[in-house]
Amino acid sequence: MTRRVLILEDQPFQRGYLVNLFSARAGVQVDACEDVDAAIALCACQAYDLVVSDLLMPGQDGIQFIQALAAQPRPPRLAVVSAASRRMMSSARLMAESLGLDVVGLLAKPVAASDVDALLDALGQTRPAVRTSPAVLTPEPDAVQLRQALADGSLTAWFQPKKSLQSGRVVAAEALVRWRHPQRGTLAPGSFLPALCRHGLEGELLRAMLTASIQAQARWRSQGFRVPVSINLPPHLLEQSDLPDELLALTLAAGGNPADLCFELMENSTTRHVSDFYAGACRLRMKGFGLAQDDFGQGLSSVHNLVNTPFTEVKIDRALVSGCARDPALHLTLTTVIALANQLGLTIVAEGVESDADLAALRQLGCNQVQGFLISQALPSDDFTRLLDEDVPDKGARDSRAASR
Repeated sequence: MTRRVLILEDQPFQRGYLVNLFSARAGVQVDACEDVDAAIALCACQAYDLVVSDLLMPGQDGIQFIQALAAQPRPPRLAVVSAASRRMMSSARLMAESLGLDVVGLLAKPVAASDVDALLDALGQTRPAVRTSPAVLTPEPDAVQLRQALADGSLTAWFQPKKSLQSGRVVAAEALVRWRHPQRGTLAPGSFLPALCRHGLEGELLRAMLTASIQAQARWRSQGFRVPVSINLPPHLLEQSDLPDELLALTLAAGGNPADLCFELMENSTTRHVSDFYAGACRLRMKGFGLAQDDFGQGLSSVHNLVNTPFTEVKIDRALVSGCARDPALHLTLTTVIALANQLGLTIVAEGVESDADLAALRQLGCNQVQGFLISQALPSDDFTRLLDEDVPDKGARDSRAASR
């Protein structure tokens, strides 16, 4: 399979050097240009698998190029190669990802042959996606449609496995919402979750996900598996003072065990009064539920909350995980975060793991569990069961594993 690569570099020597490095790899076809206008023109008439861009250029710079690239109908994947500081490149990466681009690497000059090999390996790791109709072609669902989907079970839980870095086995799962739409097939949350939030249906979704998770756990338990499940909980729902009581009553009525359920406090919202946040967190733990700080390292998450909230788990955001094996700054940050979490007695879960190198780095740093496309995408309950069966090769080992949890 031929991979087409475009290199944007204003310095003739550096441009030629990069062209030679990439061209020496089998199956790689390289184009190169020296300015942003030429690069955008080439992207408009030719499909590239990867664009490699410098940042520091006269005239229009690499940041402006990334912004223009993101406006393309089908932008290629991106790698940044620069003599700029690592923080500068990291900021460029966050900017690119916030625009929807897939950044597969940050390379410091001078680039080595091994850097190019690692970049092409990362390029080969495609991200699976839930098939869905383009959102632009269909109207946003209204409150009536969403309430109906919640009522009839069309909005349901899929499960992304969490693997132990010690045993290499699936030890838990995160429940992620999917919509089995009668006309559009299975929809990922991006096509309906914003509307659901705007219509104030997050509480109903939380209850539906909790019920679906407990039902899935019962099926897994009947086959010899005890699988703790994490469920996203927007913190602003903690303004409802009796929410912990209601969640416990729902759990017990459905035959669930609070000790096998963990609520992940999401970073994209908070309570109007901080007292509601801490009161809700304490009461959920007092009811026996696990409690996780979700997306640590991004948005509203903070060390202050991590230290002062009765969490049992911390989920490290992919922004700190992706590229940690090659980025000294990310590696140092993760070293500090993992050491703190270990001292606090928390289970440490790294999100968004997509490369073997990052997986090895996380294992070396003492991370407990990982999830991400390298392990598995989210799966329907029955497919998750098959994954569990494949994970434990014989019944004796399965029964022993269930009893040891």
